[in-house]
Amino acid sequence: MAEEIDYKKIKFKCGLEIHQQLDAKGKKLFCECPAILRNDKPDFEIERKLHAVAGESGEVDVAAQYQASLGKTFVYSGNKENSCLVELDEEPPREMNEEALKIGVQIALLLNCKIIPVSQIMRKTVIDGSNTSGFQRTVLIARDGYVETSSGNVRIDTICIEEDSARKIRTDGNKIYWNLDRLGIPLIEIATGPDIKSPEQAKEAALHIGDVLRSCKVKRGIGTIRQDVNISILGENRIEMKGVQDMKMFIKTIENEVLRQKKMHDSGNPTKAEVRNALPDGNSEFLRPMPGADRMYPETDLPLLKISRDFINECKKDMPALRSQIAGDFKERGLSEEMIKLVLSEDKIDEFKSLIGDYSNINFVAKMILLYPKEIASKENKTLEEVESIISEYYSDILRLLKSKKIHESDVKDILTKVANGEKYEDAIKIEKADNSEIEEKILKIIKEKPGLNANAYMGLVMKEMKGKINGKEAMEIIGKLVGGKK
Repeated sequence: MAEEIDYKKIKFKCGLEIHQQLDAKGKKLFCECPAILRNDKPDFEIERKLHAVAGESGEVDVAAQYQASLGKTFVYSGNKENSCLVELDEEPPREMNEEALKIGVQIALLLNCKIIPVSQIMRKTVIDGSNTSGFQRTVLIARDGYVETSSGNVRIDTICIEEDSARKIRTDGNKIYWNLDRLGIPLIEIATGPDIKSPEQAKEAALHIGDVLRSCKVKRGIGTIRQDVNISILGENRIEMKGVQDMKMFIKTIENEVLRQKKMHDSGNPTKAEVRNALPDGNSEFLRPMPGADRMYPETDLPLLKISRDFINECKKDMPALRSQIAGDFKERGLSEEMIKLVLSEDKIDEFKSLIGDYSNINFVAKMILLYPKEIASKENKTLEEVESIISEYYSDILRLLKSKKIHESDVKDILTKVANGEKYEDAIKIEKADNSEIEEKILKIIKEKPGLNANAYMGLVMKEMKGKINGKEAMEIIGKLVGGKK
């Protein structure tokens, strides 16, 4: 950076807010609609205006007043399959999705939090159009946790479960268009205390929380996680930075915001409490004034949320292991770094664990379930989903055949390819083997026809010619003998 920052001297305060969609049996939080996004033609469309209302304190929140002053009209579209009268705010919500609560409690326990036994579900005023009702339902389930970092612990102040917002489609003049498919998907909100002492510690804490989330049943992909950073210096007002997702730009974005606030402070221009949008280049832009406590009021259509000791104990019975711990276990068992990354990133942990008891070469098991389906799909012009749905049921059988030495590792991809193309598994595993004299004769013929190649080049030609009648190890031994081991 052009300017060195002494974060202690400028009284740097920083906290994180992380919002992550939960995969709660594919359902929304307060109804039975499936939690899926759609891009086909909607079944209906409605228009609404939203108005600011007083919160529990009797005052109207400043952020709500600002949004109302813009005078926007909101157009909502949706499909009957995944948007019902609850999303349209024409019908009271159902009771809370119990699976979402279980996932939330497990995340809270992994973050060392205390579970709150009785909570009031609240309405949080939001009138930017992202919710048809003008509020978002949210409930506090845990507090007073912490994550460990190399620079000290960072407190987890609160953990809430809430509804995700509608999905913005476009803006056309004074109208904003939304799709209701995302509205109501279960979302967990994790808020840390302002304990973070540097951008580097902020990133470390964010990565640790991310590890916890990915270890649990959460949705994956673009738009399923949103990360905000709260920053203040020199006793000035707090700024909330929205959408700080890109971990490559994470530290730079915080540094730029600190420099912006320091410049304003040094010029005698106090920092205003506001919400800003993080931009891809590491800078930010104004979004709206900072909301306050005036926007919260009780949800009258739902009972108190009660989390019993028995429910907590049930959550503890199948607590997930952290992905970092799983990676360490796989490494100890001999799985390569490349395969560890693939197993974790492609969410194949459970499938991989279920198979490695069938065969000792766990790197081959990983290769079979992670690489072979992609190679077969590409070669046979099929979708990956199509190939995996056909071949995955035979993985265990194939590994048992390998263990009993009835087939060789070099036979497996050919077997799976045949199965993917519709051949019966019983026929695909019948590997025709040639005798040694026939093999040597054919290999010698290949070498005479194409003299001067190295052993690896001959290997490719031999495997193509023999079509599964010999495994790679045997072929290389014969080639090495005939060409003198020339690589």
